[in-house]
Amino acid sequence: MKVLVTGATGFIGRQLTLSLAMQGYDVKALCRNTDHPYLIKHKNIEPVTGNILYRQSLGRAMQGCQQVYHTAAMAKMWCRNPDDYHETNVTGTRNVLEVAGNGGVQKIVYTSTCGVWGPTVKHPMSENDPRIAGFPIAYERTKYLAELEVQNFAKQGMHIVTVNPSRVYGEGPVTESNTVGKMVSAYLRGKWRFIPGSGEQVANYAFLNDVIDGHIAAMNHGISSERYILGGEDISFNEFFNTVHKVSGKRHRLIHLPLKAIEFYSHIEKLKTQLTGLRPFFLPEFAERLKYDQKYSSNKAITQLGYRITPFAEGMHKTINYLQQA
Repeated sequence: MKVLVTGATGFIGRQLTLSLAMQGYDVKALCRNTDHPYLIKHKNIEPVTGNILYRQSLGRAMQGCQQVYHTAAMAKMWCRNPDDYHETNVTGTRNVLEVAGNGGVQKIVYTSTCGVWGPTVKHPMSENDPRIAGFPIAYERTKYLAELEVQNFAKQGMHIVTVNPSRVYGEGPVTESNTVGKMVSAYLRGKWRFIPGSGEQVANYAFLNDVIDGHIAAMNHGISSERYILGGEDISFNEFFNTVHKVSGKRHRLIHLPLKAIEFYSHIEKLKTQLTGLRPFFLPEFAERLKYDQKYSSNKAITQLGYRITPFAEGMHKTINYLQQA
């Protein structure tokens, strides 16, 4: 079977293309640059030049494809042009769905994010829970709007399944959107020196291999128009860095940095960016997020898709081995 993967050089997309190729699928890997260093080479992977903002290139890429995995997104913390988030995540998704519908694609899996639910209060969020806060982060806001596009096409009869990974980590390149990889890599090099606040704030961490298996299971067994959280364990910052220390054998002194100090610094960074146009290290909307937990439940994916969660320590062991050998 021939399938298309958009965002084939991304953290999730590149590993997804390899997994599909190894399972015998003929994979068309859509990317803007077929010489990209993160594009995986395999006899079953055909690199295809294209851009989700250009429908003609999408049409060429989807020729002969029965399935499409749409993983391409603008996932950076900051863009020089804020409109890029909406253009890529919303308009780009609409383009993919329209071209797929016109091209006779049978099934689509759309990669969203647990960020559409945002922060949690007490209990882990599930697929039917409402968001309890606004959308200060452009990435989360535009991914939510893209999900509305997906729902509209599903109502028209298109077979689309949405998957919502949480904070993904694993064996792969340390890119700007791979925030966990950046933290772990910096810690291993002795460059990461702080823990936000008390360190008791919790986030959900999903191992990359589990997320890839979840995508394929969603394509094969997912119910159209349904959403599936692809998460992992809920881990505090203290637990996170204790695990990294135990697995790596490296202990670096970490300072608990008050959230007020992080917030103050983030406003300085925002002002710097406004005055100079230079990329910020951190922004106020992300500092605000540190005040809240981000707990998510994968029970629906476990029950309906056979999703499996790799223990955090085991996944981090594989991640650190990869980073140390890279």
